[in-house]
Amino acid sequence: MNEHHAPWSRTLVVMSVLVTALCGGLSASLAFGPQHVPAWVPALPLAILAGGALFIVRGYAIAPDGLLIRRLLWTTRLPLAGIESARHDPQAMRGSLRLFGNGGLYSFSGWFRSRSLGTYRAFVTDPSRAVVLRVSGRHVVVSPGEPERFLRELAVLHPAVADRA
Repeated sequence: MNEHHAPWSRTLVVMSVLVTALCGGLSASLAFGPQHVPAWVPALPLAILAGGALFIVRGYAIAPDGLLIRRLLWTTRLPLAGIESARHDPQAMRGSLRLFGNGGLYSFSGWFRSRSLGTYRAFVTDPSRAVVLRVSGRHVVVSPGEPERFLRELAVLHPAVADRA
């Protein structure tokens, strides 16, 4: 399998640090603040952070039967049977609307919509490294550290991608 890391963009780092600090501070102020706050309320901001952390994208692995998205505690498998195309597009996520998912707490992941791609699924840490995969008529966006190397290795295992690039 060909492993690819998922580096974070400066925007993702800044957003994640700010939200982590905000949630941590809010949790602490609720825990040590007014006594009329129910005991479970300070845990809510920490639960948001834990939920976001679970969906971190750590990297990708290209396998003969699919693309593996490495998360914090599990791996998401994206079947590549029916892959139609793959291209590096640093502008792929520009102007996208998040439909369901995470918009910047440790990753950009979930379902998004844009004028150019329609509805698509994202597993992204750096939008400037976006690789758009078209699989069975649907778009998926990932952000490997070296998009061109990722595309070359994908084409070796899935020659149809190279033929249509």
